[in-house]
Amino acid sequence: MPLWPAEFRWGASTSAYQIEGAATADGKGPSIWDVRSHMPGRITGGDTGDVACDHYHRYREDIALMGEIGLDAYRFSISWPRVLPQGRGQVNPAGLDFYDRLVDGLLAAGIEPWACLYHWDLPQALQDQGGWVARDSAGWFADYAVLIARRLGDRVKRFATFNEPSVFTLFGYVMDWQAPGIMDRASYLAAMHHVNLAHGAAVDVLRDLVPGGLVGAIHNRQPCLPVSQAEADREAAAFFDACWNRAFPDAQILGTYPSALIDKVAPWVKAGDLARICRPVDWLGLNHYSPIYARADPEAILGFGWGSPPEGRPQTDVGWVIDANAFRDTLIDVHRTYRLPIYVTENGYGGTDAPDATGAVQDPERVGYLGAYIHAMGEAMARGADVRGYFVWSLLDNFEWGSGYSQRFGIVHVNYPTQRRTLKSSARWYREHIRTSRVPTAFA
Repeated sequence: MPLWPAEFRWGASTSAYQIEGAATADGKGPSIWDVRSHMPGRITGGDTGDVACDHYHRYREDIALMGEIGLDAYRFSISWPRVLPQGRGQVNPAGLDFYDRLVDGLLAAGIEPWACLYHWDLPQALQDQGGWVARDSAGWFADYAVLIARRLGDRVKRFATFNEPSVFTLFGYVMDWQAPGIMDRASYLAAMHHVNLAHGAAVDVLRDLVPGGLVGAIHNRQPCLPVSQAEADREAAAFFDACWNRAFPDAQILGTYPSALIDKVAPWVKAGDLARICRPVDWLGLNHYSPIYARADPEAILGFGWGSPPEGRPQTDVGWVIDANAFRDTLIDVHRTYRLPIYVTENGYGGTDAPDATGAVQDPERVGYLGAYIHAMGEAMARGADVRGYFVWSLLDNFEWGSGYSQRFGIVHVNYPTQRRTLKSSARWYREHIRTSRVPTAFA
């Protein structure tokens, strides 16, 4: 097995709506998630992101925790409605000031900032104008990218355009599991194409305005397996794969939609669009947790539904299958398909950890998961996959979208009523792993 390269980056990821809180502070406008989380019955426990981890006020404490763990890099997202309350037009200086303080604090601590422009919190004002279903959304996003590039590009050199576009389009327009909750096939296909156009426009902006910038996008990639060997289930899994795994990276990197989608998305594609989408990028962000399962469902908008894993497969506390070999094989497949440097921008274990009688938080299952998956990543690298960094999801326990605060993915425990942070045993394990990766020690 090879050594961990000296330049390999070890980090952690978060997103704005999941941790920042301060939902109406200092001029921030509402996002589609501010609206959805206040709809009765949409979020487990009636939770909202109004306070979340209060990172907006406690970011200095959180940066200190990153330093204590020994992170090289920190991936965060920018709240579009915090800096542009209406999504366009009038800028909110207080919102930009917050990201200035965050970036400066990270750099002072020796932690490289990685900024993601969009992690699902579209300004509600733009949703009211059609959101991603409107072709104009690509221009709105480009203008937002200009603002951020000009403000932060002197210090931030790693930018991602989108996080998991296939998830927020499928869950937001097909399955009604996420905002904006519009169940409509045409809206889904339009949003898919316009998000791709927005990506391409933002890449050009970042390339022009950030000297020395390295630009990419973050895609989920997970094997889509049929729940049975019935032909209908196998066809459903193949189409699910096209929508879940390939609709966005294929268009953005290879310049084409998957064959199963070309005719379906054609009504929204204009001459020259694929050239506008397929712009040169420097790296690919990969989010991976587990295989997923598909079943045929003739009543569903796209003809497939989410399936349950086979009985007997090891699972996390939140029911996600644990399969480190699938992670290894996915990394190899992504390397061979797209030929870009890969950064694992999310990977982690969802649990229900709580402090013990001494106040410590022991999460051995998460430690085991991280160890197995990081080892599998090393195996993929030994087989040629060009993997250059790993970001655990997540730094902090946080608002987990429709699951609210019922699921914990952090390596740092958050007591939500008191906002007290506690390093879990997984954080201490990760700290030691990072420390020992600095010395010339081969993989076990």
